[in-house]
Amino acid sequence: MDYGDLGTLSFGTDDELTNATGTFTAYKYDVKGTNQMTQNFNVSRENGTTFFEQVLELQLTKLSKEDNKELKLIAYGRPHVFVVDYNGNCFGLGLEHGCEVTAGTAVTGTAMGDLSGYTLSLTGNETRLASFVDGATPADPFAGLASATATITSGTNS
Repeated sequence: MDYGDLGTLSFGTDDELTNATGTFTAYKYDVKGTNQMTQNFNVSRENGTTFFEQVLELQLTKLSKEDNKELKLIAYGRPHVFVVDYNGNCFGLGLEHGCEVTAGTAVTGTAMGDLSGYTLSLTGNETRLASFVDGATPADPFAGLASATATITSGTNS
């Protein structure tokens, strides 16, 4: 979803995202295989600063004109990103500053077993680790955000 569409954010005592006030459209992609979220701690004792680099590596199978359009808009923008892991946890990345597409490819492959699809790297730099979303479920990652209005659109890779 576009940066800023979450509206005002509320965080609980454990830094979990407990509410948002915005109205937004979220694109949903079901991924398989080589995908991961990594959070790098950046601490400078000399400067007295700490921030967290949030990196999401995605591999989306199948090329489509619909995904081309959506991924182009994501690359031009600075989206908020939500990730639901295999344990049913939902994390919000780029909640304060958004994420940026830092690399990507659209490939057709050369052999029958090669990837025909997209790879995408999204990176956000935040003052806190990616927040758990309170009340999220795998079916509705925004269930705990009572004041937010979400429209979830499935990408063609779903």
